[in-house]
Amino acid sequence: EKNDNIILFIDEIHTIVGAGGATGSLDASNMFKPALARGEIQCIGATTLDEYRQYIEKDGALERRFQKVIVEPTSVEETIEILNNIKGKYEEHHNVVYTPEAIEACVKLTNRYMTERFLPDKAIDALDEAGSRVHITNIDVPKQILDLERKLEEVRENKNSVVKKQKYEEAAKLRDDEKNLEKELTIAQEKWEEESKKHKETVSEESVADVISMMTGIPVNRIAQTESNKLVELPKKIKGKVIGQDEAVGKVVKAIQRNRAGLKDPNKPIGSFIFLGQTGVGKTQLAKVLAKELFDNTDALIRIDMSEYMEKFAVSRLIGAPPGYVGYEEGGQLTEKVRRKPYAVVLLDEVEKAHPDVFNMLLQVLDDGYLTDSLGRKIDFRNTIIIMTSNIGARKLKDFGQGVGFGTTAQKSQVDDNARSVIENALKKAFAPEFLNRIDDVVIFNSLEREDIHKIIDIELAKLYDRIDGLGYNLILTDKAKDFIAEKGFDKQYGARPLNRAIQKYIEDALAEEIISSNLKEGDKIEMDLDEKKNELVINIEKSVEETES
Repeated sequence: EKNDNIILFIDEIHTIVGAGGATGSLDASNMFKPALARGEIQCIGATTLDEYRQYIEKDGALERRFQKVIVEPTSVEETIEILNNIKGKYEEHHNVVYTPEAIEACVKLTNRYMTERFLPDKAIDALDEAGSRVHITNIDVPKQILDLERKLEEVRENKNSVVKKQKYEEAAKLRDDEKNLEKELTIAQEKWEEESKKHKETVSEESVADVISMMTGIPVNRIAQTESNKLVELPKKIKGKVIGQDEAVGKVVKAIQRNRAGLKDPNKPIGSFIFLGQTGVGKTQLAKVLAKELFDNTDALIRIDMSEYMEKFAVSRLIGAPPGYVGYEEGGQLTEKVRRKPYAVVLLDEVEKAHPDVFNMLLQVLDDGYLTDSLGRKIDFRNTIIIMTSNIGARKLKDFGQGVGFGTTAQKSQVDDNARSVIENALKKAFAPEFLNRIDDVVIFNSLEREDIHKIIDIELAKLYDRIDGLGYNLILTDKAKDFIAEKGFDKQYGARPLNRAIQKYIEDALAEEIISSNLKEGDKIEMDLDEKKNELVINIEKSVEETES
């Protein structure tokens, strides 16, 4: 009132609504209204759109007294200009120099990968954090300062112990030493700071990319040599663990390489695939191996079993319950997981078991790379690999085989082509054309042959060997025993799963019997061989050296 040329700025102005108001008394906003109406106060308030709607819009009289000005997020060009104007303060604070490319990377990378926040705030954060990280990683404290700090610590400890013993003359001497050391340390630190100001570190585009990778969990940095080698070796590694599906592996790996080379469409997921084929041929296994090889961590696989979404009302579980229903604020099973881990393999297992409405919901994910959850948040799927598995058409193949007619040699040679056409027709009947049209690739897995089972048995036995090593025994299987298990575990219709059952029946059960009957001691060597006369596996136990001596 005394000074007309003062503007009052209230940040988070919605907090004055109801502030200080008890039953029957005035709150802060009502005390404020008369002064605003008479023009005694010139006031600017700042709040978010959600809070404005929640608090101020409800109080019509308060809303009327303010002119609404919506402040939009700045554009990329404006943000670059803002950062160029403020970078001086950050350069001085962190003792670094930002290159023009680093400034541009701060804006463009945050705009692309940090979708839940707005410019310029997120770009300034990246600028600050990149400067801080470069400064801290390159900081090199001189040995002189470290020695002085260590001496000072020792003197303080001695002084305290001497005071406890009431030797005050000694304590006074140590106190003088402490003061001298403190003075020396201050001079050394000032000298070091002056010197370090002359040698400023440079913040490059790579430094900013590293920081944004840490903030978001998405690898946005340029491909380093080690990762380049890893991407080149990826097909080989996966083919070693997923047997007989080279075409499927090739298609998935190409999508990943395209993404890391920076060539993929930025508004779509890294890749979206439907894996089709008979049960037990490695569809889910490929997704698991891919997550393990890409991220060195099986937790990077977001697995949703679509058989849980067979009912129409269960569909809402994916994106969260609608308003008014129980669990509204808890978020969805799919959306929350992707929000927490934006760079992951999303596996929708047994997708044909889900209610058709699920596919309608996935349309925008496959096309635009985002999904809106029940709270209205846009969840970014652009850095995920979406894999759907299905054994659609497999039952028809099992029931009708090659169809009616004589088994001519021409017909036998076209077994795989016939199977593919059966599966493709079943797929077109089960899924809507607009859904299939958005999928990057439909990958049909081959049925496993005998040679494949012989390779798979080594992978499966490796897991068993690990478990047996953990118990303290040493298991060896002869080639004849392996062939016997592979023969018993081969079933063209059911893929590799009968092999696991054969290992369980012929190896694990026999070993369990030996362990329980106390025939085995820790360190024993177990050899399993085939008795060709009886056509069954026999166990030979070689006792450990310690046991034979005792």
